[in-house]
Amino acid sequence: MLPYRAMRIRGLEPLLVVAAAVVITVVMTWPLAPKAAYAGRTDTNDGQFSIWNVSWVARALVNDPRGLYDANIFYPHRGTLAYSEANIGAGALAVPFYWASGGNPYLAHNAVLLLAFVLAAAGTYALVRHLTGNRYAAAVSGVAFAFCPHVFSHIPHIQLMLTAGLPWSLLAMHRFVDRQSAATGAALAGVLAAQALSCGYYGIFAGLVVSSGVIVYGLTRGLWRRWTYWAAASAAAAASMLIVLPFFQPYLALQQDTGFARTLQDAQRWSAQWRSYLASAAWAHRWVLPHLDSWGEVLYPGTAATVLGAVGLFTGSTIGDARRSRGHVAFYGGMAVLAFWTSLGPAAGLYAVLFQVVPGFSWLRAPSRFGLLVALALAVLAGFAVTRLLGRVRRAPLVGSLLVLAALCDLSVAPLFLVEARPLAPAYQSLEKWPPGPVVEFPFFYLRTDFPRHAEYMLNSTAHWRPLINGYSDYIPPDFRAMVIPVSSFPNPESFAILKSFRTRYVIFHLDLYDRRAVVDLKERIDSYRDYLRPIRIEDPVWLFQIVAWPPQR
Repeated sequence: MLPYRAMRIRGLEPLLVVAAAVVITVVMTWPLAPKAAYAGRTDTNDGQFSIWNVSWVARALVNDPRGLYDANIFYPHRGTLAYSEANIGAGALAVPFYWASGGNPYLAHNAVLLLAFVLAAAGTYALVRHLTGNRYAAAVSGVAFAFCPHVFSHIPHIQLMLTAGLPWSLLAMHRFVDRQSAATGAALAGVLAAQALSCGYYGIFAGLVVSSGVIVYGLTRGLWRRWTYWAAASAAAAASMLIVLPFFQPYLALQQDTGFARTLQDAQRWSAQWRSYLASAAWAHRWVLPHLDSWGEVLYPGTAATVLGAVGLFTGSTIGDARRSRGHVAFYGGMAVLAFWTSLGPAAGLYAVLFQVVPGFSWLRAPSRFGLLVALALAVLAGFAVTRLLGRVRRAPLVGSLLVLAALCDLSVAPLFLVEARPLAPAYQSLEKWPPGPVVEFPFFYLRTDFPRHAEYMLNSTAHWRPLINGYSDYIPPDFRAMVIPVSSFPNPESFAILKSFRTRYVIFHLDLYDRRAVVDLKERIDSYRDYLRPIRIEDPVWLFQIVAWPPQR
């Protein structure tokens, strides 16, 4: 991202951009890179879920592609990966890191996390470089979008980190508009599909902005008169959907079987508010947070992006080809306004209309995430402002470099908060050596507000990948909800009967997750059922048993 004289050699520019993006990512996410193999945001259940999810997909894509969606949770249910975002894109990126590290779930996840920043920075650079022709402007824009506060606020959610498909999709759209060909159409279809497989939200966002761009540029450039233009655009859209459809089929089946969908009432709760666009955890902005009361989502685009984006909106149309520049500024300005409006949710009107009209909107829950498009639009407009500014100063390289540095300082949150992984309990090491069989872990959290705590067991299961009775996801099966209370009191006759129906073979108790009185009661109950529970590894605070027999039903 930082300018180099060597970048004048056109062929080296992409390599230098990627190399610079890697260096900047390591600095901006410090100390993630040196701790990638053993640390993460496991202080949150969503962070634990993400590590499990990426590892499951990376493993299944190589080991059992047909069983990809039959994740090892909520046993004996099948297709459980579709209960939440599948993260196919993240898992695919993680494949070489997962297998090269011997199945290290932290390294697999964190490698994708770092790549997400690199690809987003490089993609935005390429987009703005294409639109303005200015390397320094492209560098400022790349930093402004890739490291915006909204992205940093979602580090525990790997799918929301994969923002790169948005700028790359827009770049593919612009190249397609400039020249319709098999190559540009295929590139557009491929990038749209990749974004959809990486994050459902951003896949819909990309589809909206690209289709809008195809229509707007088609009308303003007179391309609408050519039937070949619309035919090529339709072919690219169809190809993208054909790529995605096999991976989306499990979600359609889930919706058909269960009626699972979001409502406008759900969306209202997760809508942005004006305070959201002032919230940021960056060092330069966080002083505002105590004055905001509640803000919900973090959507401040950054001071550099906001100021330069506003300048670009009003002055950027004067650079280069004035007609084309006006078209680009108008498109990205409109994108910022419409995305902001949509992020405010059903009450503001536009989101409610899109909910009724656009396929896939019934799967969305958080309108506030449209704020990411505001950040992207402002980053692109900032590129136009920087291009105009550098055209008026003497030392353009120096000024451009200082603007890149200012954007980095504006968005810095380093050092990131990370939790180092605890040593794996010996019980899991022992379980790995025993014959396959379903596993259940206790305490079995039965309160709805505690369901996310099952994610800890999911992360633990990456050590053995046995079928797990426990589970946590966006969709919770009704029979799981029905049995959580009786199973939570295991061992007793009713819970034994339920686990027998699941052919459960192993039981793990985490004594440190019970209170003292509950531990005393648990030990007494285990002792009373010692004829049915064979100890495998009894080493505090994690105990592992094998169910060797089933007590007679009364």
